Amino acid sequence: MKTLKFKNNDEMPAFGLGTWKSEPGEVYEAVRTAIKAGYRHIDCAPAYNNEQEVGQALTDAFAEGDVKREDMWITSKLWNNRHRRDQVVPALKQTLSDLQLDYLDLWIIHWPVVIVDHVQFPSSGEELVSLTETPISETWDGMMECHEKGLARHIGVSNFSILKLRSLMDTAIPPEMNQVEMHPLLQQNELKSYCDENGIYLTAYSPLGSPDRHPSLKAADEPDLLGHPVIRAIAERHAANPGQILIAWALNRGTAVIPKSVNPERIKTNIFADQIQLTPQDMNEISSLDEHYRYVKGQFWALDGSDYTVEELWDE
Repeated sequence: MKTLKFKNNDEMPAFGLGTWKSEPGEVYEAVRTAIKAGYRHIDCAPAYNNEQEVGQALTDAFAEGDVKREDMWITSKLWNNRHRRDQVVPALKQTLSDLQLDYLDLWIIHWPVVIVDHVQFPSSGEELVSLTETPISETWDGMMECHEKGLARHIGVSNFSILKLRSLMDTAIPPEMNQVEMHPLLQQNELKSYCDENGIYLTAYSPLGSPDRHPSLKAADEPDLLGHPVIRAIAERHAANPGQILIAWALNRGTAVIPKSVNPERIKTNIFADQIQLTPQDMNEISSLDEHYRYVKGQFWALDGSDYTVEELWDE
């Protein structure tokens, strides 16, 4: 399986299981099935409201000898209502308790957005906190403290633009990972070049276009990535399915990728994408598909009464 090697020689499996939108009652079996199928990377977050069930699945997999803890790579994320420095370590300790782990392999800031303490998801601008009041630099100090305490072996960010990454590059521990939406319709080439030049790895979320998102998060005319004729033609050439080609594209670019599924058969077939070697012709055809199209636009943060805008979120 392809891996990404960090400066301390830790290796992260480039292919993993995403758990966003995996409902309690389903995610336990998804994690157990994935581990038995050969997955060694699980991506989690407290905002997904399923970490306790993921933690039980991991604990049972370790106890039953499916895999050893040291052979797994577990990622989780700091949620937006815990961005002050004094909140970051306690937030990680809660995640570790829920996941029944002593440490995380990777701990990342979920969004460059701050919510007031008592709110899980804002419904008005008054429930958002300006980055001028709680700056990213303060949150990052807490992230570095997590690393120094041995609670997280690696730290990084998610949904960060080049501009926001630059603000952290002169810190004692710069970000080692940036998890972003990335697929052939949003190839993030400029961001990837910057990260490659600065020793930051990228993880692609929503690599299949996130077709199972809640209808409220979907545009009426959004493109069907899995049904794209170029992707389907390449899949036919490789005797694969379109999802496998989209995963293989991310892996062939040297990025990590975390497709979500709770379907046992899809979990098992997705992992075979690691064995697909796309040709230069395949990659060239896919490179022409970039439309800078976001499925996850972030408009849910741009609420009246706050200073967050979609343009500022992505710095575009």
